[in-house]
Amino acid sequence: MKKLMTIFLMGTTLFAANAQTNSNNPLLKKWTGPYGGVPAFNEYKVSDFKPAIQFAIQEKLNEVDVIANNPKAATFDNTIAALERSGKTMSRIYTVYGIYGSTLSTPEFDAVETEMSPKLSAFNDKVLQNKKLFTRIEALYNSKESKKLTSEQQRLIWLYYTDFVREGAKLNEKDKEKVAKINQELASLFTKFSQNLLAEEHNQYVALKTESDFDGLPAEVKNAAIAEAKSRKLDVMGCVANTRSSIEPFLTFSTRRELREKAFDIFVKRGDNGNANDNNSTLVTILQLRTQKAKLLGFPTFADWSLSNKMAKDPKKTLDLMLSVWEPAVEKVHLDVAEMQKIVDAEGGKFKIQPWDYRYYAEKVRKAKYDLDQNEVKPYLQLENLREGMFWVAGELFNLNFKQITNVPVYHPDVRVWEVSNKITGKVIGLWYFDPYARAGKRSGAWMNAYRDQQKMDGEVLTIVSNNCNFIKGAANEPVLISWEDATTLFHEFGHALHGLCSNVTYPSLSGTNVARDYVEFPSQLLEHWLATPEVLNKFALHYKTNQPLPQSLVDRIEKASNFGEGFSTVETISSSLIDMKLHLATETIDPHKFEKETLDALHMPSEIVMRHRIPQFGHIFSGDGYAAGYYSYLWADVINADAWEAFTEGKGPYDKEVAKRLYDDIFSVGNTIDQEKAYENFRGRAPKSDALMRARNFPIKDKK
Repeated sequence: MKKLMTIFLMGTTLFAANAQTNSNNPLLKKWTGPYGGVPAFNEYKVSDFKPAIQFAIQEKLNEVDVIANNPKAATFDNTIAALERSGKTMSRIYTVYGIYGSTLSTPEFDAVETEMSPKLSAFNDKVLQNKKLFTRIEALYNSKESKKLTSEQQRLIWLYYTDFVREGAKLNEKDKEKVAKINQELASLFTKFSQNLLAEEHNQYVALKTESDFDGLPAEVKNAAIAEAKSRKLDVMGCVANTRSSIEPFLTFSTRRELREKAFDIFVKRGDNGNANDNNSTLVTILQLRTQKAKLLGFPTFADWSLSNKMAKDPKKTLDLMLSVWEPAVEKVHLDVAEMQKIVDAEGGKFKIQPWDYRYYAEKVRKAKYDLDQNEVKPYLQLENLREGMFWVAGELFNLNFKQITNVPVYHPDVRVWEVSNKITGKVIGLWYFDPYARAGKRSGAWMNAYRDQQKMDGEVLTIVSNNCNFIKGAANEPVLISWEDATTLFHEFGHALHGLCSNVTYPSLSGTNVARDYVEFPSQLLEHWLATPEVLNKFALHYKTNQPLPQSLVDRIEKASNFGEGFSTVETISSSLIDMKLHLATETIDPHKFEKETLDALHMPSEIVMRHRIPQFGHIFSGDGYAAGYYSYLWADVINADAWEAFTEGKGPYDKEVAKRLYDDIFSVGNTIDQEKAYENFRGRAPKSDALMRARNFPIKDKK
């Protein structure tokens, strides 16, 4: 005991010395200023991260040691609540670290990330595999006294217990070491995969050298390509960046088939070019390590381990759901392709529709069949107006008010911030940061972040959330016009933000979007529906030149064409979901190209479509464990979403106050304080029915015997 105390005191002395050394490191300072403190983005430097992370790791480990070695019997307050209060420095640093990694990546930061990722993983394992700490958590989990606690406190004990067990808390010391070693290796590989993908996206482009190379492109797409070439200082007229927000409009509108093929080629071959950024060997190793980890933890496959804390629980359930939607979606694609091929043949084209033709000819079919041209709609979809439309929807559903502020630092000039309050009481509930534009060092796609979780443990703590997109800036002083698909994505990500902003719970680990992965997409997918409501279109879909709203005739045509392309989007997404699940059900070493081809062939994948994320670029599942064996979550959540939307359509419509109140009370405000199945049943009065999804996608519903 004396020797242990000496070692602990030595560690404390060293920690104190480090604290003094790091006293001027801005990352180690508490957030100050308004709203309970905000990140000091104007003070941080990349060189601050390594010493700050090292300090915060030791601080958290010291705090955990105090909790684990408490001589008093475990109670909720001295163990679970104490853990909730620990690691605040690390939480702040990790938030900023994540922002730099996803939006401000540079070679200097990449080097820090490469070094620190395995160290952060090792730190996490030291906490989760702390035997004394787990003994206290387990005692509370099994205690009859705990049944007297509030339901939220019981839920938090359950969460800690299951998280610790899933990460090996019950293993022997030798196997714990093996799991920890695997986790560190995986952390390094996740970082490598992400950095390779980012390099491919930013180093590759399609040059547009002559005026004819712009043929077919709408003005805003052409202007964006010109601006992109200027920003890269290229000696060409324009270029198409290797990011989805640039590639997809080009594939939709360019009349230059050979250039469409080039653009398609660089996009689908990201991470698969046999160069220094090739991801194939990296992902194979990731899969091997995941299989080893799952078996050490007592699961036959990584998929079984991954789903053990999800709503679905069983991989077979997810496969059954995906395959039930797959067949009607494929049938729909064949019908759509037949119509496209007729146009090709009528134009004298001597080719069969290829993946780089799909969007181009789908747009022609849309125009011919529904008299709907995306370019006719796009002038009404101004980014800033739609943002205001989202705010209005949040006000109608949840009584939220948004006020732009300028008294907090931001990490890039593109970022703006809004104060969010309850418009009835005036009470401020959080901040919303908006980072809308693509740039070098920012990963592609769109996402939501929680900088700080809402909680009420020791007084009200306001949440801070962000939405991040990759819209392309056009010419100076011109409004940014976006596609209907991009507008849907904008509302989707805002749904995640509202899930965080509406949170009203006590403990941070149960706050906001900290729910099961196959449930977290439900609130965001649900919010997409409000984009197409007449109230939003009439108020906020205003022509950028005339300021006139979308004419009713155009609204009607949008409604008629609403299910057009569902076959394509469903096949594109579910093929990725099926590949993901089958990859993580496999236990043998795979060849990525062979596995992808054989699996898709067995599914009779239409040759005119590729997966939304091919294996070597599948960042969702290889940049971390979050969506690994979990990409099915989008479809799983869409079943819930479609069923929930019918609660509004069966009621008084999208702005039914009574249904909206239930949505807030039972879904958006409760976080993970209640089992998600029960939460949904509280909202709907029953479990979700998958028939709603088939109706939403206009797919046939099979009779259930």
